[in-house]
Amino acid sequence: MALPSPIPEPMVDLIAARFRLLGEPMRVRAIDALRQLEEASVGELAEELGTSQQNVSRHLGALSAGGVLSRRKEGNRVLYSIADEHFLAMCEHVCASIERENEQLGEVLAGLGG
Repeated sequence: MALPSPIPEPMVDLIAARFRLLGEPMRVRAIDALRQLEEASVGELAEELGTSQQNVSRHLGALSAGGVLSRRKEGNRVLYSIADEHFLAMCEHVCASIERENEQLGEVLAGLGG
């Protein structure tokens, strides 16, 4: 989908809300863990991330409400997985941008030391 120019105001708000979901490092860690595990319960993620179930549950709730994660019940457990593969692609683009920026900074610093 091509981005309209200018971006309509309602779309600007939605884009900002999507990026706000990544504003908490624990959410990024949870997304990364689910990317690797594919599906996990709150308890499994809490153990994987080294934090409390309450903390993980709060962040998973925000990510689910934002449409990033899906939940399904299996017996008495709720399992979470990534619902929006576009969100993973967005994270990959951000990582690539950071890597490029770090490479450029390294080149500048190498030039200063030369």
